[in-house]
Amino acid sequence: QVQLVESGGELVQAGGSLRVSCAASGLTFSSYAMGWFRQAPGKEREFVSVISRSGRNIYYADSVKGRFAISRDNAKNTVYLQMNSLKPEDTAVYYCAADAVSRTSSYHTASYEYDYWGQGTQVTVSS
Repeated sequence: QVQLVESGGELVQAGGSLRVSCAASGLTFSSYAMGWFRQAPGKEREFVSVISRSGRNIYYADSVKGRFAISRDNAKNTVYLQMNSLKPEDTAVYYCAADAVSRTSSYHTASYEYDYWGQGTQVTVSS
């Protein structure tokens, strides 16, 4: 049984930093590209960032580029999202997702490409 469990979400002030984590089990973690998505109240789920199986290929949404950093530890089956210079518009439920890709450098940004999803962790940025 595949499980993705996010943690680390909390209330933080604008300009602050936060790191959220996603621990995976029940799958061969190194065979999956890992993505982060978010969904704010009343809005559709949107792509945030993705990291390839090898960790060498990374992509960010324009809205977070330069502020967020994704990383992964294949030995710990965990993917991280370091969020700096947080803004109130970053407030959302953050989801991690796993995408079975054949190439170590491949990744996708569309949510329908992803095979497994976590339950999400709430990040709230106060102004």
